[in-house]
Amino acid sequence: MEKDRVDNEKPNQSQDEPVSEGIPSPDGPANLIDTDYVIGQDNFTAEKMGLRLDLHGKVFTISAIVVTLFVILTLALQDNISFIYDAIFSFLTGNLAWFFILTANIFVILCLGLIVSPLGKIRLGGANAKPDFTYMGWFSMLFAAGMGIGLMFFGVSEPLTHFGTSFEGASGAPLAGAEGDAAAATALGMAATIFHWGLHPWAIYAVVALSLALFSFNKGLPLSMRSVFYPLLGERVWGWPGHLIDILAVFATLFGLATSLGLGATQASAGLSYLFGAPESDVTMILLIVGITIIAICSIIAGVDKGVQLLSKINIGLAAALLFFVIAVGPTLFIATGFFENLLSYVVNLPALANPFGRDDSGFVQSWTAFYWAWWISWSPYVGMFIARVSRGRTVREFLISVLIVPSVVSVLWMTAFGGTAIDQYVSQGIESVREAGVDLQLFLMLEQLPLSQITSFIGIVLVIVFFVTSSDSGSLVIDSITAGGKVDSPIPQRVFWALIEGAIAIALLLGGGLTALQTMAVSTGFPFAIILLVACYAIIKGLMSEPKAV
Repeated sequence: MEKDRVDNEKPNQSQDEPVSEGIPSPDGPANLIDTDYVIGQDNFTAEKMGLRLDLHGKVFTISAIVVTLFVILTLALQDNISFIYDAIFSFLTGNLAWFFILTANIFVILCLGLIVSPLGKIRLGGANAKPDFTYMGWFSMLFAAGMGIGLMFFGVSEPLTHFGTSFEGASGAPLAGAEGDAAAATALGMAATIFHWGLHPWAIYAVVALSLALFSFNKGLPLSMRSVFYPLLGERVWGWPGHLIDILAVFATLFGLATSLGLGATQASAGLSYLFGAPESDVTMILLIVGITIIAICSIIAGVDKGVQLLSKINIGLAAALLFFVIAVGPTLFIATGFFENLLSYVVNLPALANPFGRDDSGFVQSWTAFYWAWWISWSPYVGMFIARVSRGRTVREFLISVLIVPSVVSVLWMTAFGGTAIDQYVSQGIESVREAGVDLQLFLMLEQLPLSQITSFIGIVLVIVFFVTSSDSGSLVIDSITAGGKVDSPIPQRVFWALIEGAIAIALLLGGGLTALQTMAVSTGFPFAIILLVACYAIIKGLMSEPKAV
């Protein structure tokens, strides 16, 4: 049941008293949901040998047991399991690519519709809520939350790959390619890349972030995926239906993070081999994952302010320095003009790229788009919860415009600079080594053609590692919050446990099938969670329509 209230009219509650643990009260008129549920009421608590536990018994136990069994079985059967991953990936992308594309389109349409509708005036946190962060700080965190390792891994390889398949008219070319036409192949390759890193992925994140922010800051419910479904399930959301939603959110986040960590490990290993001659082997990648997981645990112990915040600032500074270096010493004019040309090409080709049916480029759709959309969906609980926590005080319109546009523009600039430089090296200078190299090595070979390559390549390795650490640290915080019944201040040992599990999953998947295994688990967990997010779209509209009308 929902009741129109104003903060100072809440019985037995002061204006500054939070409506739920860790959730501030709405400022001004808001439509709180009246529930007797208290965060942590179903938790198991204990303290033994100096270690304190505070976790949701059912969600934590089922999630931990299933994931642990998965890691053990994958490691035990690593010599025989890769063909299973190949078969699962081929089946899901071959038969459900249309579903992932259609789902992502729905998210974009919902976000654009809310931007222009009267519901866009509603403010997250209540009609009188003020933003917690400046625009500059907020924009920085929006971008930092989303795609760090992915931009490092695919920044060179994806534009170059799509250009190459388009130029050659290969089977994996987007929209059947542009055989023999370098300019058209460049435009098509960049349009396909921007399609994967622009509006659609950020719309996926925006749907999750908006739903969490709305039902926590305006409705007074815990910052958890199950809260979003209160309009549909009522008090049953605190029972098994809600447990299953949170368990799926845990699985999706874990395997989405593991995919990113696995990609980061392969690229860092390739970089170390390129710079220092380190053996590029499974042992090197395992040692990297173990070492970086230990650093992530140290960051967890240090706390969010001293750990994640410091590392995030280092991330942004190094990434910006590397980006502007490439723009300054690379083909500057080509990058500057290419930025606008690539945006135009993206707009022109967007309807065809977003078409879910009757495609002639199934190789491109199945290998790239279906995987990406599933990967972003599996990442969405982690990124969405982070964005929600830093977006209180923004209107829905302001929130959606910023979440969709600002990170998308930065992603376009990044892909244009790194991918455009690699394409220019091939087309204008005849350098073929970058294109012929493995995906994990292409960034370093592109930088090799520019001044100070040893330094910039080392910075690239550091960036991958720091993105790895911040993803593991922040991801374990989100997963622990879900498995602790929505608590945001649960004991540190629980977060350490999930950081260890993330590393173990990444190792298991790399040994059990390499890149295909990573992609398979992202797609496998993204599919059921996509269904949950489609239902959440209805809950968002219903929740917004119940809010006091803004003036």
